[in-house]
Amino acid sequence: MDTDPVARLRELCLALPEVTERLSHGEPAWFVRDKKLFVMTSDHHHDERLGFWCAAAPGETAALVAGAPERFYVPPYVGHRGWLGVYLDVDGVDWAEIAELVREAFRCVAPKGLVARLDEG
Repeated sequence: MDTDPVARLRELCLALPEVTERLSHGEPAWFVRDKKLFVMTSDHHHDERLGFWCAAAPGETAALVAGAPERFYVPPYVGHRGWLGVYLDVDGVDWAEIAELVREAFRCVAPKGLVARLDEG
């Protein structure tokens, strides 16, 4: 496991246009224009697992959870709205895949102009 996966997740999120960080439910969370949540860490249940929840495109959560339940899960509270849970405490975290999930989460909630800036970028 990476020595500080939350720091690495933070770096990925804050690299996106107009993203801010603040606590949500006592955990680091990232927002587009300080309003729309798109990624949040998920240690607040203290269930001995470290991961994050992110917005996901329709159907993506079900497909990823079915294909790799050891890495992905349907998070409580927001899973029914299509959000995806991603474990960060597994061996061999694929940070390229995590980066893509973070960018896709951003695309799900960001205004079109910010998505265009991301795509230009």
